[in-house]
Amino acid sequence: MLGIDHLLLFAAAGILLNLTPGPDVLYIVTHALRSGVRAGVVAACGITAGCFVHIAAAALGVSALMAASATAFTVLKWAGAAYLVWVGASMLFARRPGGMVLDAAGLPADSAPDFKRVFFQGFWTNALNPKVALFFLAFLPQFIPPGVASKTLAFLFLGLVFNFNGLWVNIAWALAAAWLAGRVGAVQRGMQGLERAAGAMFIGFGLKLALTDNPVH
Repeated sequence: MLGIDHLLLFAAAGILLNLTPGPDVLYIVTHALRSGVRAGVVAACGITAGCFVHIAAAALGVSALMAASATAFTVLKWAGAAYLVWVGASMLFARRPGGMVLDAAGLPADSAPDFKRVFFQGFWTNALNPKVALFFLAFLPQFIPPGVASKTLAFLFLGLVFNFNGLWVNIAWALAAAWLAGRVGAVQRGMQGLERAAGAMFIGFGLKLALTDNPVH
């Protein structure tokens, strides 16, 4: 036993946090609205894969080192901010043909969505965000008792629980967004405007991240 305290409370808190709209949810919903449920699920998987980077880093102490080092935090912060701005600019200035193609289930679906690109954009959006690393460092230890035999295993276990629950929440976001897009004509007609709005929000998230100070300093 890892001696994890209040595991059910931890799982419930993690689900509520994943339900809260943010850059990850925005990324998933945008792709589900634009390209259908499969693209949304792929985006969710990319976001989840990016989380594993921070879980492993927190378990090995790398995140703690980054939090304590102003230089390491600043480098990762600017890399993450630049990537968010780039993703936002790509969405903001993207050109899309008019109309939406629906699949057999009545859900929106591009003729040839680039699933690999969708996955890795989601991955890097999360992996390059130092605020996610600091979140795991601040959140997970609250559920690990001081006398646990292996804090590394405890971190990994809690991180896996968080990511497992988060994946299904994110997939639910993708399903909901694709279902809505397939049934609301206004959403279909305004898809390009929604994508541009999402792009502007991603740029805003990037600028906000760039202005974030290291909480340790």
